[in-house]
Amino acid sequence: MNDTILKAAVVGTGHLGRHHTRILSRMPGIDFIGAYDANAEQLEVITSEYGVAALPSAEAAGEADAVVVATPTVNHRATAGMLLEHGCNVMVEKPITATLEEAAELIAMASARDLVLAVGHVEFHNPAVQAALALAKGVRYLETQRLSPFTARSIDVDVILDLMIHDLQIMLAVAGEAPSEIRAVGVPVLTDKVDQCHAWIEFPSGLVANLTASRVSSERIRKLRLFGGEAYFSVDYAEQSVNSASLVRTANGVEIAPRVIEVVKDEPLKAELAAFVAACRGQGSPHVDGTTGAAALEAAIEIRQQVESR
Repeated sequence: MNDTILKAAVVGTGHLGRHHTRILSRMPGIDFIGAYDANAEQLEVITSEYGVAALPSAEAAGEADAVVVATPTVNHRATAGMLLEHGCNVMVEKPITATLEEAAELIAMASARDLVLAVGHVEFHNPAVQAALALAKGVRYLETQRLSPFTARSIDVDVILDLMIHDLQIMLAVAGEAPSEIRAVGVPVLTDKVDQCHAWIEFPSGLVANLTASRVSSERIRKLRLFGGEAYFSVDYAEQSVNSASLVRTANGVEIAPRVIEVVKDEPLKAELAAFVAACRGQGSPHVDGTTGAAALEAAIEIRQQVESR
């Protein structure tokens, strides 16, 4: 499939689905067959805006080689599963599914059919994150802040599955292992679900992660900080920048010196889709696979259980 034109489609044209449609429909090597949404009015707006076909049903997307599923989380198992049964490679938006059982079913379906199952953890593809992860070695402490003003979008899930799960996936990529202990507190504020959460996570290697997520903040903050034995990296997701400092040993002793990290800015969603398409072509790519997406979901569910047990 390396040299062939890939047929692609999008199911779900909401906030993220519209951008998937925009990017995929303009991507070289892609024959975009159309988009589908259960909301006919929304579908008409998006397909008219980008000049693409409106598919008559989600099943019609099964004619594609690669499909992005950007429906509400509760529909991920049914929609992605149907497309896998049609023989499509699938990228499903995060979180992978609503339950671990559903995630395991999708992973097994994709494996049995030798198909790609990717998960849309878009922040992993932020060029600043990739630059920091490539340089940060021996990380002992990781800290994230993901704060947003309240919006009515994504209130079908709590802040853990809505926002914190981005940082959970990146945390697991840094750790390279499963957590040994998770402690968390959280509260509902404007919805009946947890709107603000703080988690303390420890790993067998000694790595400690301190994560904060809120969707009721007065300001928007997206920060990742990594502390290694002799270096520090501070990532601003929004600015796509990395500040760094490291220990430098001289004849006069040890000092802390700033380090310039060059970041080539790019749209993370575009990089994510390029990785998915490369995986569909059988090429090595840094896509977040189903197993990785399920691990992030597992950590998120444990955090939710910790919050609810208090």
